[in-house]
Amino acid sequence: MTDRIITEKRDGIGWLTFNNPARHNALSFDMWSAMPDVFADFDRDEDVRVIVLAGAGGKAFVSGADISEFEDKRAEAEAITRYDEAADRAFSALRGARKPTVAMIRGYCIGGGLAVALGCDLRFASAESRFGIPAARLGLGYQYPGLSKLVATVGHAFAREILFTARQFDATEAAAMGLVNRVVASDELDAFVARTAAAIAQNAPLTIQAAKLAIDAAIQDESERDLAAVEQAVNACFGSEDYAEGRRAFVEKRRPAFRGR
Repeated sequence: MTDRIITEKRDGIGWLTFNNPARHNALSFDMWSAMPDVFADFDRDEDVRVIVLAGAGGKAFVSGADISEFEDKRAEAEAITRYDEAADRAFSALRGARKPTVAMIRGYCIGGGLAVALGCDLRFASAESRFGIPAARLGLGYQYPGLSKLVATVGHAFAREILFTARQFDATEAAAMGLVNRVVASDELDAFVARTAAAIAQNAPLTIQAAKLAIDAAIQDESERDLAAVEQAVNACFGSEDYAEGRRAFVEKRRPAFRGR
C-alpha cells in the first residue's frame, strides 16, 4: 500500500481517495500498484455496497499519470512494460469491481484521470471541473480498451473532438456530451455524492450486480459478452433471501433490509 491512496469504509460505502495533491493527484507507480488490492478488499467486504473514488486537496480528481516519474520508471523497455502492466492491473480491477463505482470529480480530470473516471459506473462533477485527454499534445498513443469506453460513453463524434483537439472541456460541455451524469455546485458535491451512494447502498446488492453485468455486456463487443454470467446473476436474484425480503417489505409498507444473499 501507499500513503498516496487513502481508504475508508463507512455506512456501506468504500471510499478511495487519491492523495497526491501536490501534483494534482497525478497517479504515481505506487498508486497504480495499490489500486487492485483496494478494490479486492472492497469486493470481499460484504458491508461495502458501493465504492466512491475522489481526489484530495479540492483542486483535482486525477490530473493524469505522474509524468515526473517517467524518466526513472518509463525510460527503458523493461521499465515501460512494468509500469504499463501496473496501470493495466489497476484499470482491470476498477472495471472488474463487482460493486457499483462512483467518481466524485472536483477540479482537473485529465488524461489517465479521465480514463479512471470512465472506468466508474457513475460520474458526478463539481461545476468548476475540467476534462480532457491531452495525448495528441504529448505524442502518446491510447490503447483500444480505454478509447472504446470513451466512445461507448460519449459517442464517436465527441470522442473525436476530445482526442483530436486535445483541449480541456468545462463541466457544462462534459455534461452535454454525456461524459458526466450530473454537475453539482462545488459546495454541494460531497453531500450529493454521499446521499446518492447511500441510496445505492440501501438497494438490493444482487440486483445491482446483475444490472451492472448486463449493462457492461451491452456496451462490450459482442464476442466479449458473457451472457451466461448475466443470466446466472439474474437467476441468483430470484433465488435470494433479498427477493423474499423485498416482497415482504412491499406488503408491510416498510423499507427492506437487504443483505446481499
